[in-house]
Amino acid sequence: MAKRRVLLVDDEVTVLLTMKAVLEISGFEVDTAASAREGRSKLKLREYQLVITDMRMESDSGGREVIQAARNAPYHPAIALLTAHPEDDFGNIDAVKVLVKARHTALLLRDLEALLANHAAKLQRLATAAAPAKTVKKPVAKKPVVKKLAAKKAVVRKKVATKKRKR
Repeated sequence: MAKRRVLLVDDEVTVLLTMKAVLEISGFEVDTAASAREGRSKLKLREYQLVITDMRMESDSGGREVIQAARNAPYHPAIALLTAHPEDDFGNIDAVKVLVKARHTALLLRDLEALLANHAAKLQRLATAAAPAKTVKKPVAKKPVVKKLAAKKAVVRKKVATKKRKR
């Protein structure tokens, strides 16, 4: 099975390295970015199945910028927000899984696996809905109308022939 590629974006080096180690041990291929700018750049260079980003980095909007870049990526990765402040109101960042920093590793990995499975199912549903519906052409049965017309023509010919003989 091919490793799933993850982009991990966080400006805290200790979090970045710890999360990278945990994910790699769990079978993920991990690229890291220490800023939103670097994360956006990497999103353009490679395809990722999952993007995990911190919310607050070099600016308060850094995480939003990474999320927006991931949403605009043509390969549609799953997106998770990694934060030490889960109680914050992140506003209209719908459809993004919120992960809490310093959470138990097993719980974090379980949530990531569920996120990836749900995202894959969503992409499959979208692909199925976008595919043109296959129309099955039924074979056209030969209609008995042709035989009836031939029979009527024969009757008409007989009548015409009979009328000619009577004259």
